[in-house]
Amino acid sequence: AKRAHEAGVWRNKPKEERAEILNKICNRIFERQDELARAEALDGGGTLRKATGADIPGGAQTFMQFARFLLEQQEEEEYDEQVPVPSRNIVRHEPVGVCAGIIPWNFPFIMASWKIAPALAAGNTVVIKPASNTPVTALMLAEICSEAGVPDGVVNVVSGPGGMVGEALAAHPDIRKVAFTGSTEVGRRIMQLASGTIKKVTLELGGKSPNIILEDADLDAAVMGALFGTFFHQGQICESGTRVLVPESIYDEFIDRMVAGCERITIGDPLDPNTTMGPLVSKAQYETVSNYVEIGKKEGAKCVAGGGRPDGFDRGYYYAPTIFRDVDNKMRIAQEEIFGPVVAVIPYRTEEEAVRIANDSMYGLGGGVWSKDVERALNIARQIETGTVWINDYHLINLRFPFGGYKQSGLGRELGPWGLHEYQEIKHIHVGQPAPASEKIYMMMLFN
Repeated sequence: AKRAHEAGVWRNKPKEERAEILNKICNRIFERQDELARAEALDGGGTLRKATGADIPGGAQTFMQFARFLLEQQEEEEYDEQVPVPSRNIVRHEPVGVCAGIIPWNFPFIMASWKIAPALAAGNTVVIKPASNTPVTALMLAEICSEAGVPDGVVNVVSGPGGMVGEALAAHPDIRKVAFTGSTEVGRRIMQLASGTIKKVTLELGGKSPNIILEDADLDAAVMGALFGTFFHQGQICESGTRVLVPESIYDEFIDRMVAGCERITIGDPLDPNTTMGPLVSKAQYETVSNYVEIGKKEGAKCVAGGGRPDGFDRGYYYAPTIFRDVDNKMRIAQEEIFGPVVAVIPYRTEEEAVRIANDSMYGLGGGVWSKDVERALNIARQIETGTVWINDYHLINLRFPFGGYKQSGLGRELGPWGLHEYQEIKHIHVGQPAPASEKIYMMMLFN
């Protein structure tokens, strides 16, 4: 990757040519969509429906969008200034160099796309480290990049344990930037390792996102949104709305509707197109979820749905959609990221209390507000300390806008022009007037 960057085989290409290759990657992904979707489902246990409807097209469109952002961005911007002295000023956007992208196991293909596409758009070379559980589609994506015309050495994939490969990348002196998606605990370790060489770091970390239901919400839509916000992809999503905040006046009714709504979730073989919820990714994750459910019960919360294996599933790491009521926000199941199909439903009295509960968290990645009064919802959204807030929606990611977290949910932003900037250095070139030394009066501060 370093040799390819120094040789300029990618960064020296005109941006129009780089954008053309990014669009070819997009097209090639769509050509291989069925193959990629099946591999994604087999690798991590997500449903084929999700891989076909979101993961693979989302990854493809990421390359198309960053091609667009690249063409929209001016490589150089010029400014004429008269203060403090007449001068010509140039601001340049330049590639960082060798970038490392460390990918999580929950969305391996689309997260690899989120790391590779902006790195390539900015003219960098990149080394991708997929999660040990889910390496296959990252390797396939690197193959697609090569097929589309990316030169050798520009996109590289190194698989292996995070404690070995990921730490080596984060600490390596030749890597100028690290982008990591994963847990907050590992994100702290990445920061420590990267600090030795003061690397640029982008971190998209954990979450315990609040999904606030207002009294005037369309309850059918809000219930569906609460269930989708928590149980989509078995709850293995960093911004999942795992704290559902409901007014006391409709609390019982809302929970009853949530419990009934779980009946519409079809658990089964991820490769069955009718399946909407597959297994958890691993035995370790199954045990983590099981332990948190027991913690919730011991803390005094009441489990009103799920709480273990779904009926008829004696094998595999399947876990039923689990709903806890009578949850206090101080409980561990309301404060700690579980990363599974477990939701804490928390009552509140006033909107001010709802905002206070929402912000009473070390995390700040996502959130939701449900109301028929959009201005009322916007007022609450502006007060929530999170990087993304959905109003009357959840989990929809618009590739043209920034995604990232407040507080211990991360640093920097992915996607949109903001995501491109994360992979660039900004250089200022000052062009002074060609004048005799006697006219450069400010230099007389040193000379008599």
